[in-house]
Amino acid sequence: MRSYKTIIIEDEKPAARLLHRKLTLLGFQDVDLLHSVAQAKKWFETHEAPALIFMDIQLSDGLSFDIFEELEIETNIIFITAYDEYTLKAFKLNSVDYLLKPILDDELQFAVEKFEKFNNPLPTQALLDKKTMLFPNQLPYKSRFTVKIGLQIKLIDCDEVECFYAQNKGNYLFTKNKEEYLIDYSLEKLETVLDPRLFFRISRNYIIQVKAIKNINIHSATRLKITLNHCPFNNIIVSRDRVSIFKNWLD
Repeated sequence: MRSYKTIIIEDEKPAARLLHRKLTLLGFQDVDLLHSVAQAKKWFETHEAPALIFMDIQLSDGLSFDIFEELEIETNIIFITAYDEYTLKAFKLNSVDYLLKPILDDELQFAVEKFEKFNNPLPTQALLDKKTMLFPNQLPYKSRFTVKIGLQIKLIDCDEVECFYAQNKGNYLFTKNKEEYLIDYSLEKLETVLDPRLFFRISRNYIIQVKAIKNINIHSATRLKITLNHCPFNNIIVSRDRVSIFKNWLD
């Protein structure tokens, strides 16, 4: 059974109900139906982000893209539409697939399986064991980084890092000594080389170290604000769609 939270954003109610029935046959258990841009915005303001969104593009009160212009939503999306003119714009968002109406059952199932394939990583220990097996003479995760300071190269141990962040097209690390350095790693690459027991990507712009967390405060109904031991930044916010995963990671 597929118990992860899913929403359908579709202004044509018969089409929304039909898709809901198709998803029920595929084992979906927790699906909400929304029918407009305004209703979707209100829903996201009061709920944690779902795991998956099925979304028509042209809604009765505007384009569904309008939802993302005001809200930071990183949830995966399967677009459902009668038109293919928005394909490029759709794939600039977190698009998993783009299904043209009428939706065929096999295409729907393929899109769902595609989403699950890329969003069900192996458990941390399984990843650790697999990496150790493939590279027996290497440490499974990075233990230090090299940074350039003028003509010098400095070593920074991962234990010294409070967070990694992206800013102004650059990526940086911030240490518990209140030092920040430009690094050659993207945040996407960092996710693959850092120990996931110690580091967690809370948003598009931040990866934080668990030992560096000083306080966790409720920022809104669906978001959390992080204060680190030494980092002075006041915009370290857990994205809506990461809150639930973040809480499980802390446990």
